[in-house]
Amino acid sequence: MKRLLLLILTISLPAMLRAQKEAVIAQGPYIQACGQNEFTVVWQTDVDAVSWVEIAPDDGTHFYNIERPKYYQTIHGRRPIGRLHCVTVTGLEPGTKYRYRIFQRAVLSNQGRVRVLYSVPYGSDILSHKPYCVRTLDAAAQATRFAVGNDFHEAPDLLRKLFDRETVNADNYDFVLYNGDMVTSIDSEEYLLQNVITPSVDAFAADMPLFMARGNHENRGQWGTHYMDYFPTSSGTPYYTFRSGPAFCIVLDGGEDKPDSDIRNLDLMISDPYREQEAEWLRGVVSSEEFRSAPVRIVFLHMPPSPKGWHGGAEISRLFVPILNQAGIDLMLSAHIHGYKLYPAGHKSTGCAFPVLCNPNRTRMDVEAKAGRIKCDIYDKEGKLTHSDTFATGQRR
Repeated sequence: MKRLLLLILTISLPAMLRAQKEAVIAQGPYIQACGQNEFTVVWQTDVDAVSWVEIAPDDGTHFYNIERPKYYQTIHGRRPIGRLHCVTVTGLEPGTKYRYRIFQRAVLSNQGRVRVLYSVPYGSDILSHKPYCVRTLDAAAQATRFAVGNDFHEAPDLLRKLFDRETVNADNYDFVLYNGDMVTSIDSEEYLLQNVITPSVDAFAADMPLFMARGNHENRGQWGTHYMDYFPTSSGTPYYTFRSGPAFCIVLDGGEDKPDSDIRNLDLMISDPYREQEAEWLRGVVSSEEFRSAPVRIVFLHMPPSPKGWHGGAEISRLFVPILNQAGIDLMLSAHIHGYKLYPAGHKSTGCAFPVLCNPNRTRMDVEAKAGRIKCDIYDKEGKLTHSDTFATGQRR
């Protein structure tokens, strides 16, 4: 039987090669989980393939000057075959610009224990496209600048406009963070690509890190359980941390806004124990030396704390706020309410010992953080400056 299968494969191989010569990049690439010593590249191909990334320092040498190191997508010691590719590049220097190229090789046949047949050419745009570039984050930098968007709810053209690379680029920004509800629900892969990933790649995300804070609406939809496949993090969960310049950034996930038992949750949500688990993780974060030594401390959380509001906001107040109030947080950046709102430190609506700034929906907020202050400028759909706020840092250390 095995010999017969090998004979069939041998006879059919030339036709298979003619039918599919190489894997083509269908979506991406875009940068995720960027840190001081690593970054992750995510992209899709039009057919099943194996993939890898090659990198080179931005030192003026041709990419083909020497053989460049290769980084493979692996799962527990094996290279997976598929269309969605996620490769982590490690061992890098902080605050350093790197060039990278992505490669994939189409899998023509996967016969398990018999053999895997690959296309002869490698799929890549290496000969027709300049290398992509990305700069690692740098904790030693004196300042960090980044852009924030939230609550776009299916507005890809506006997303492209507000985050266009002519404005939002690596010369002016260190990263972009989407603070939740970029879609109303994740109903399919195509829906996520069309409304979030593709416009972001068109604008900036191939060359600048994109961080995601999950909103309550990204928790919904039949494709919602695949969220982490497209937006990997350093922690492996939707809540995580990273450091950029003087700013230690905590990205939290508030879960659903309604009780788990609410009929609209379709008996699918388990947000209450999820937030309990997240709170335990948060206690460890704020007790770490990396957090305690940071000159600036910023929290990103889609739903603002609301002790007397909806269930999700009330649980955030009960579980997260007591921890954060003892941690010397400088600013929380929130969203969710689809309008501008600044809650000063100590405001009874939040119970927070630090200011909470809610960014309006379908806007871009530019933030500059350095020791002593955080400055936030908000731009509307037409790019007009509508709000500007400055916050002192290091007041409760």
